[in-house]
Amino acid sequence: MFYPERFSNLPAHAWPRLRALLDVHEGGGPLIQMTIGEPKHAFPAWVTDKIVEAAEGFNSYPPNDGSPQLRASIAGWIKRRYGVDMDPDTEVMALNGTREGLYNAVIALCPETKGSQKPAILMPNPFYQVYMIGAISGNSDPIMVNATEKTGQLPDFHGVDPAILKRTTACYICSPANPQGAVASRDYWANLIELAEKYDFKIFADECYSEIYRDTPPVGAMQVVEELGADRNRVVIFHSLSKRSNLPGLRSGFVASGPETIREVKQLRNYAGAPLPLPLQAAAAAVWDDETHVVENRALYLEKYHIADRILGNVPGYASPEAGFFLWLPVEDDEAAALKLWKETGVKVLPGGYLAQDVEGVENPGKKYIRVALVAPKDEMARGLELIRDCLYPT
Repeated sequence: MFYPERFSNLPAHAWPRLRALLDVHEGGGPLIQMTIGEPKHAFPAWVTDKIVEAAEGFNSYPPNDGSPQLRASIAGWIKRRYGVDMDPDTEVMALNGTREGLYNAVIALCPETKGSQKPAILMPNPFYQVYMIGAISGNSDPIMVNATEKTGQLPDFHGVDPAILKRTTACYICSPANPQGAVASRDYWANLIELAEKYDFKIFADECYSEIYRDTPPVGAMQVVEELGADRNRVVIFHSLSKRSNLPGLRSGFVASGPETIREVKQLRNYAGAPLPLPLQAAAAAVWDDETHVVENRALYLEKYHIADRILGNVPGYASPEAGFFLWLPVEDDEAAALKLWKETGVKVLPGGYLAQDVEGVENPGKKYIRVALVAPKDEMARGLELIRDCLYPT
């Protein structure tokens, strides 16, 4: 059953908290927005043409699981990117953005009890807040596992209390990580899969930033499943066109796993899904089929990495991200730093503590950081980074 009171005592969402912190003060200069990870590079110009060409599809209800064309394009991309053959009919389902799939995963796939106990869902801390709400909606305990410099900015799930692991039904993991940009190695995935097999839980692999990286493509969870000969049904991967192709408004994502898992996901979506209109599905299929624009987009971010390294490279504790488009910058106090930056320069960043929580008496691991999005036009971004350096890290 669904109980609305589950949500009555949740911490405030990051964006209302940010508005309450900053909007009561006047900015110290022209606004430079570096808070939200909304891609601003141009999406492929031909996307609009594809939508117009398929416009007659607005006259029909779209297939709930995604059109055969879209699912085939997604399966083709998985094969090219990870070398894994997945059946587009039984192992792939289109999503209206990955948030839908990440939220519904617990409800669709996790039992209401495990060994007569309330289930636990593991997740990184800092974390995408949909993970927590998905767990709570599925009547499970969200268990935050700190991802810090000490753990390579990825959660050490092996360090979780075995009593919690025994009632764990799933774990969320984001690689490349938001906000730190850390990438799970092949060994990390293999060890996590081994842990999931030992304690019988699923892995929800949020890989939405997989195509924004420096030199080496991040290893994918399903890629390692295939190499190990593990059960595909245990690992559920989520991908999106939002970051890969600068199309957050198209709302095209997908979930892929073994056929038993996808069957359960489809069953929930029959009732709760909101499929993408057919013309948008046609455009999305064409975008998944094309890599030229992805390579061009990645080159733009690589240039931004170099700019950030040049401007902030001498900042104590600065860590250049392996992937993604965020900087995770060390500060003494996240809210104080964000407020000072806004009042003195007009640059808006997100306090890192808004993306994490205290865990068993251990201070919120985000409170000593600010998150800075590298999505603004290059010159504007560079100016913002210079203001951050001069305001927060004066020499």
